Amino acid sequence: MDLRIAVGDGVHLRVRRHDGAREPSFLLVHGLASNALLWDEVAAELARAGHGSYAVDLRGHGESDLPDTGFDTATAAADLAAVATALELADLVVVGQSWGGNVVVRLAAEHPALVRALALVDGGWIDLTAQFDTWEECETALRPPDLDGLRADQLRDSLRRAHPDWSPAAVEATAANLRVHPDGTVSRRLPVPRHMEIVRDMWDDPPQRFYPALAMPVLLVPAVPDDPERAARTRARVGAAARALAGAAIREYPGGDHDLHAQHPRELAADLLRLA
Repeated sequence: MDLRIAVGDGVHLRVRRHDGAREPSFLLVHGLASNALLWDEVAAELARAGHGSYAVDLRGHGESDLPDTGFDTATAAADLAAVATALELADLVVVGQSWGGNVVVRLAAEHPALVRALALVDGGWIDLTAQFDTWEECETALRPPDLDGLRADQLRDSLRRAHPDWSPAAVEATAANLRVHPDGTVSRRLPVPRHMEIVRDMWDDPPQRFYPALAMPVLLVPAVPDDPERAARTRARVGAAARALAGAAIREYPGGDHDLHAQHPRELAADLLRLA
């Protein structure tokens, strides 16, 4: 069931609710330029185990509103807190992927009563200043490609070739990061300038300063590249995050995609259920 929840200043977010009678419920948060549909297969596994979940389209993403302001981690975390308040949610297992991991770290630090446990899926430890020497280098590397005008069928074909082990549902969910027009072409839901506002905020304010406030169990779920040098860098970053957290455990996905929730929804759901 899709809900629309007001989070202030006239902004409404789309929330995909999957019902379940068992506690705890799960709050599922996507990454930058993604959307809540990518959590559907994980949510279905959680529901089969009896647990409800709430997957949120952050502002400017998916079917949520696209205001002029608020494209930063602090606002995203405040929006999630507003959703939880509106739906009377608390004691949640909160899960964030990529930038969404950074967002839920801040949510957990500022609203600890909402969070029973925290899962960080290939994010939550992203510190761009440790990866790039200058903002200009970071900006050039992370500026997204211009996809406006691409045909939707070409986009889907490209996704299938890049991710042959993804389900059709995961491909469609990823394609939904872009809006399809009547002529069959696509355009970005999150405009590039808004996208880059978020990247700049990630550069200015990495999540590590919030780690000391996290007293709940935290599961770090990195996708570890096959390349040995890149794998070593990933393990070093994740290990540093785990050492800075009071109750951290690590579950690696060797050779995994950044979108682990799309590639391995059953396995990830099982990890989340063990955390719960």
